[in-house]
Formats: sequence, C-alpha cells, structure tokens
Amino acid sequence: MKKFLIISILALSFAGCLNKGSKSTELPPNILIVSADDLAYNSVGAFGCEVRDISPNIDKLATEGMRFTNAHVNTPVCQPCRQSWLTGRFPHTNGAEGFEPIDEDVPTLPEQLKKLGYLNGIMGKEIHHQPKERFFWDFIPFITDLDSTWRKGNSRNPSLFYDYSLKFFEMAKEQGKPFFLSANSHDPHRPFIGSRQDTLTWGDNMPPVTRQYAPDEIDVLGYLPDIEDVRKEVAQYYGNVYRADQNVGGVLQALKESGLEDNTVVFFLSDHGAAFPFSKAQCYLNSTKTPLIVKWPDKINPGTKDLKNFVMTIDLMPTIMEIVGLPLVPDLDGESFLPLLYNEKQGDREYAYTSFYQIFARTRYPMRCVQNENFGYIYNFWSDHKQEIRGDATGGLTWKAMNKAAETDPEIAKRVELYKYRVPEEFYNFKNDPDGLINLAGDPAYADELDKFRIKMLTTMKKYNDPAYQTYRDRNEPEVINDFMKAQRAKAKNTKPVERF
Repeated sequence: MKKFLIISILALSFAGCLNKGSKSTELPPNILIVSADDLAYNSVGAFGCEVRDISPNIDKLATEGMRFTNAHVNTPVCQPCRQSWLTGRFPHTNGAEGFEPIDEDVPTLPEQLKKLGYLNGIMGKEIHHQPKERFFWDFIPFITDLDSTWRKGNSRNPSLFYDYSLKFFEMAKEQGKPFFLSANSHDPHRPFIGSRQDTLTWGDNMPPVTRQYAPDEIDVLGYLPDIEDVRKEVAQYYGNVYRADQNVGGVLQALKESGLEDNTVVFFLSDHGAAFPFSKAQCYLNSTKTPLIVKWPDKINPGTKDLKNFVMTIDLMPTIMEIVGLPLVPDLDGESFLPLLYNEKQGDREYAYTSFYQIFARTRYPMRCVQNENFGYIYNFWSDHKQEIRGDATGGLTWKAMNKAAETDPEIAKRVELYKYRVPEEFYNFKNDPDGLINLAGDPAYADELDKFRIKMLTTMKKYNDPAYQTYRDRNEPEVINDFMKAQRAKAKNTKPVERF
C-alpha cells in the first residue's frame, strides 16, 4: 500500500510540474493497449494454436511479458466490451448495454490519464467509444487523416498501423508527455480474406492481403463441425488472424524505433471470440476468454505465465490507474491486478463473471455465466423456443453449411437447434470440454456441483448489482422470465443510435 501511495504522490507531482510547463524527464509509464477484433484466444500460437506461423509478433510479445491463461472479457461483443474496459464497469453500470453511449457522468480511463498530462490516441474501433467527448482523444488519425476509414479498411493495414503509431510516439516525445495509445486491429472481424463478402465490402479499396491459408493448412475450431464449407471459411478467418498479427507487429515495431519501449507498459488482448456460432456474442469459454499479455520492461519477468488467477477486462482501468499512480475513481466494478504483475498473491481470483445483453441489430439475448478453472454455468434468460438467435456469427458460409448438413446429420442438427434456441441452463466441464459440446445440466452425477454454481451465480449477480438478479432468483416462478424479456425487448427498441464520428 505504501508503494502505491508513493507512486501516487510522485505522479501527481509530475502532473503539477507539467501544467507549469516543466521540462522534467521523469515521466510516468506510457500505456499501450493493442487489441484484435473477434480473435479467438486459441487462434494465437502462444495460447495453443498449431496453425503454422499464424502469430509471430504476438508470440514474440508473449516471450517478453506475462501471459494470463484465465483472462476474460466481461461482455463478448465489441462496443459494450471496449467501453467496459475503459470505464472499469459492466455495461449495466456504465449505461451502455447495447451499442449506445455510456452515461454522461461515468469516468473513463482516457479522462483520468488526461488529468495527469497524458497524450491520448486511438487507432481503429474509434466509433465504439461513445460519447466521444467522454474519451478525450488527442489523436484519431484513421478518422481525421483518411476518408471513410470504416468502409475502406484502413484499420486492417499493417503499414498504416506502423506509420501512425510512430507519428503518435514522436508527438509524445516532442511534447514531453507520457502517452496512452489504444491501437485496435479491425482484423480478424468479418469480412474474411478471400470471401465473397470481402470483395463486396471493399471493392477497389481492398486492404492488403498479407497471407491466405488453404483449408488443409488449418484446424477447424473445435466447437464447429469439420465439414467442407466450414473448413473453407475458417481458413479465410485465419488469413485475417495473420493480418491482425501484422497490425500488432507494426505498432510494436514503431514503439521500438521510437526509443520509448523501456518506459511503456504494453497490454495485448482480444475483445471476444471469433464471429462463428457458439463464440462471439455468447457466454461460452470460446466467447469470453481472451489472450491477455502484459509486457512491462524491468518489472515483469519475460516469458512468465499466470496459470491460476482469473482476471477480467473491467480490471484494466483500475490496474492502469494504479500503475501510473492515479487514485481510483468510485464505483468501479473491476479490481486492479497489479499485484499479479509483481508475482504477488491476490485473493478472490477463482471465478470470472461474464454477461451478454444485446446485438447491434437491437435484439436482446440476455445471458450470464460464472466459471472457474473446472466448470462453467450459463443461464439463458431468452431461451423460450420462440426467439431464434441472429447476429454476425450467423453470416457467411459456416452457419449456412451447418443448417444444410443438419438436414441429414442428426448430431449437427442437435447443435443447430441448440444454437438457435438454447436451453435455460447450460453446465460444462470446461477443463475437459473447452468447446462446450456436452451439457451436463441434466446429468445427476453433476447435480451437486450445478447447485453450487447456481448459488455462486446468485451471489455474484448481487455483488455486481446486476439488474437481472431478481429475475434469476425467482426464475422458477410463473411469468417472471416472460415479464423480464418483455422489458428487455422494450429497452432494446429504445437504444440510442451510435454516432459515426
């Protein structure tokens, strides 16, 4: 505690000097968050992917920092997830459960760093931080320097990531300020390289294709059936994964060349799993687990792994605030994991609590999950066999191929039916069945364990002031779920539009 107090005093003293125009070189650490969009945790070599040469830059970063093998995003869809990790709050407490702005009074990480004199920059996924006035960006090159970036695919261009990162780092050096940069590869989000959608989306503005994989060069993701069109589309996805790694490499190369690497804390992660059924916008292990790597020269031993502790992305903001010496803002849901970076013990790290609310098309599929190193328990409030799931994961070849195969393959038919409508309770041995293929909720052998997780779900929902707490508590009473879902659908219709800035 004394260590944090001393850091806080020094950092605040620095802020005062900076405001007076001091030329002091005693800067607090720079903060760099590098992210990939829709990247499955196990599509990275350092996290177990066996596809040849898929992620050399991310793998190198892993050898230089600490890998967290039990890191989870708190909600598995892009805008709510990213707004959560820069507010340290779940969507239901920052006001942005769907694709909408956070509440006006919610503090953000860039705001707090700005108070300390940081230069704030963002590249890619800019529109997913709303309202823009609450995020205090000084540098938004893909929006200010280039036209129609969201459609032209500039945030899928490794050379632009390198060029603009280097420009930003030089700006920070010239101004004598520490920096915070959020560099976000749009890859491996759809459209996938080589797909029909890829051509239709970009036309003459096609992003560079840095590599393509053939269907026989990859392993199909374990939660999907290994059939021809699924394998074809997963191979296309891996082309995007490779380009995402090149984007990451561009940022890290620019950091090295800037001379600021030694005083920069680097965080790498994905915002959720891949855009396939049973992954993105769900609450499975493959939905929320993220390949978190933290590099901090002279502070973190290179090549270390945290194999035990569960951390969540709502923990990023308090962790970064403690690193730079800022006092924590009130009402955070997350907790700093700074002690773990120092290889110290920290309590209450045995579980992750994750949630899902709404897709971009303003449809609600409320789900909650609590999991530990062995089991995961999911409750699907929306499962009533009247509402069929939709979303980004049902676009492209895979979902069409699964539905076609279901006509003649009973096992695939069961998977399709489960994905479409779900069941209220799902319980998996994620340690032995990470792809969630065997639902144990109805197995008498696991009844006692399931009851423990039901209790844990209830206490955790209460801890985080989840608005679905009472509904889950009273889930067996007539009409409780129906009334809850009616309210959810009405809320979705009133979602505020996203500003395209």
